[in-house]
Amino acid sequence: MVLRRIAPLGFHAAPLEYTEIPIPEARPNEVLIKVSTCGVCHTELDEIEGRTAPPQFPIVLGHEVVGSITNRGSLATKFNLGDRVGVGWIHSSSGAEDENLSERFCATGRDVNGGYADYMTAPEDYVYPIPPDFTDEQAAPLLCAGAIGYRALKLTKIVNGERLGLTGFGGSAHLVLQLVRHVYPESPVYVFARDADQRDLAISLGAAWTGDTADRSPESLHAIIDTTPAWKPVVESLANLLPGGRLVINAIRKQEDDKDALLNLSYHQHLWMERGLKSVANITRHDISEFLPLAAEAGLRPVTQTYTLEDANQAILDLKFGRVRGAKVLSVN
Repeated sequence: MVLRRIAPLGFHAAPLEYTEIPIPEARPNEVLIKVSTCGVCHTELDEIEGRTAPPQFPIVLGHEVVGSITNRGSLATKFNLGDRVGVGWIHSSSGAEDENLSERFCATGRDVNGGYADYMTAPEDYVYPIPPDFTDEQAAPLLCAGAIGYRALKLTKIVNGERLGLTGFGGSAHLVLQLVRHVYPESPVYVFARDADQRDLAISLGAAWTGDTADRSPESLHAIIDTTPAWKPVVESLANLLPGGRLVINAIRKQEDDKDALLNLSYHQHLWMERGLKSVANITRHDISEFLPLAAEAGLRPVTQTYTLEDANQAILDLKFGRVRGAKVLSVN
């Protein structure tokens, strides 16, 4: 499935074209992966609609990729043929601790072809073994939604017993909630979501309380992670923080259509008393490498809805306009 141009998504849009492309060849430090599943991420909406546009077209989207290695470049030695592996948003970078901030950051499915295809290549240093605990469909969301949620959770700097909020409850937040129950078992999680089905899912996964995006939690919170594409949750979240509380925005871009919500921002109510705001910028290979075994140890079980590769356009439209319960995944073969 290739994207040939950026355009706004409509209810009947088909931004991706199902077409034949050559099987790529692995460069010396790369592996060739036969794709089995690929997650559908909100970042794909940002790519299609131009908020983080690919630098060239056509491009194959997809950066939550699970498959098996079918060939290796001449210098690739870390994996064996047949190994089940995954690829995330970071396709390659500087290799430094802050490689997510580097000008050399290269994104899977944006800067190079990704996993909405039968085959893809990736540098072996940015390929990860998949724990046997997970099916391919369960593993796919872990490679971005789960791992970036793990990075966001680290940036909150909460300790066990502190109260955490999650605003927006899609592919990433429903995994963060499960992770918090394992890593910080005494920390109650408060979930803010517009959709009643999402709130019901949050309760079933162990949330202490749920409410609408604009609601006030029963207790002020030590930290909140915002995974929404909108501005209103930023303002509402700041109002739910304790003095010294921290809001971490886990989104690659914010949409423009509700930017006037920022006019409701009050310095005294929302920012004073040393409340902090921090963004999540991309992800490092260290985040994914740390998170996958931790996800297995914690017994994370992503809630998924599966589509065929040919139905990728429908998955994209459902993500933008439909109800989101857990994560959406494409079955490639």
